[in-house]
Amino acid sequence: MSTPIIAREGWSRISGFLILALVVQWFGGWWLAAPFWMLVLLVVQFFRDPPRNVPKGDHLIVSPAHGKIVSIQPDKDPFSGDACVRISVFMNIFSVHSNRIPIAGKITDIKHTRGRFFNASLAKASSENERCGIQITTPEGIQVSSVQIAGWVARRILTYVKPGETVVAGQRYGFIRFGSRVDIYVPEDAKIVAKLGKWVLSGSDIIAQLTSREASVDSV
Repeated sequence: MSTPIIAREGWSRISGFLILALVVQWFGGWWLAAPFWMLVLLVVQFFRDPPRNVPKGDHLIVSPAHGKIVSIQPDKDPFSGDACVRISVFMNIFSVHSNRIPIAGKITDIKHTRGRFFNASLAKASSENERCGIQITTPEGIQVSSVQIAGWVARRILTYVKPGETVVAGQRYGFIRFGSRVDIYVPEDAKIVAKLGKWVLSGSDIIAQLTSREASVDSV
């Protein structure tokens, strides 16, 4: 699955900082422009969107976000209310902020919830922060939900999929600007592969495996 090296959400900002750096350098020289060139580099790294090697397997759940696993705990699915396990991935400013589909299926629901903007690493961010959730139903009828959560700095959540759309694992489906978080809700009988405190890559690192069907995971 090919993706651009730079997320499309960043081109206007990169262009703006690049023009600013060039103008300052033209009128003030290298020394005065150096901080602005540093800003250009920081913006480029923030909006980078490298390709991912998505593991093959119908029952594999890959991380929807690039960041640190800050929570693995029992919870209730935000759509169905069924008992499940919530895995929370916190993204800091150095993370890749493109979000990816965790498992193949069909988008059966999307829900945007207005809220506050607490630090996204806090537990209460899952229930009180501004967020947008998508519900994915696999061909076997299993539901997995992924929720983009705004943070203290991140005030802009972008979600591009729509109800009824068929999606594949690792597909790019959204973007959150600056430090933020993504929660993924998996069935309570799923095999959890993610480890608390570990970093995961979006779209390529397996965080769970559905156990309702026979599956083989050679890469776990």
